[in-house]
Amino acid sequence: MARPRLLPEPVGLHLAALESPPDWDAEFGFSGPLELEIGSGAGGHALEYCRRHPEVRFVAFEWRKKYARDTLDRGHKMGLRNLRVLEADARFVVPRIFAPGSLDVVHLQFPDPWWKRSHFKRAVIQPAFAQLLLDRLKPGGLFDMRTDVQDRGVSMLAILEDAGFVNPLGKGVFHPYDPEEVPSTRERRYLASGEPVYRARLRKPA
Repeated sequence: MARPRLLPEPVGLHLAALESPPDWDAEFGFSGPLELEIGSGAGGHALEYCRRHPEVRFVAFEWRKKYARDTLDRGHKMGLRNLRVLEADARFVVPRIFAPGSLDVVHLQFPDPWWKRSHFKRAVIQPAFAQLLLDRLKPGGLFDMRTDVQDRGVSMLAILEDAGFVNPLGKGVFHPYDPEEVPSTRERRYLASGEPVYRARLRKPA
């Protein structure tokens, strides 16, 4: 089946260019929970999550233009009014467009593992960014993390817990699969094949 035509212009520029948080009620046209996905990839999680949760205002970051534009195009065709996609690097834009305590949930689905040791510094979950995400979440807010690389999962879990996120199952413990979760395109393949996925659902202290 042919893929949708690639949108000709970058998506989400009106948000990515802001120097301060927008009025999210005005941006979406309604109020409700505000959620962030970092690295939405092919968009499988973002699109299905928005379909299932029309009450949520969902902001998805993806720096690869093909995926970002395709996700937004598909969202429009699905009639999703609760999705915004930004073709941008979340590390540089999130600090500007989200106020402290404004996010209900942060989703991080299968981030690039950056295999070379010299590239570890490119990983999205670093101590400073973990602290910033904790600050942007509301008290009691959720950090939903999934990866297929165990040692990267261990590392991210340690960084997030050190930043102040609370693991309800105990420090360093991964979470079991919950069938109510919305899987990404990638995770659906793993669920079908039985390959392991390392999950964590961490909370900002209330």
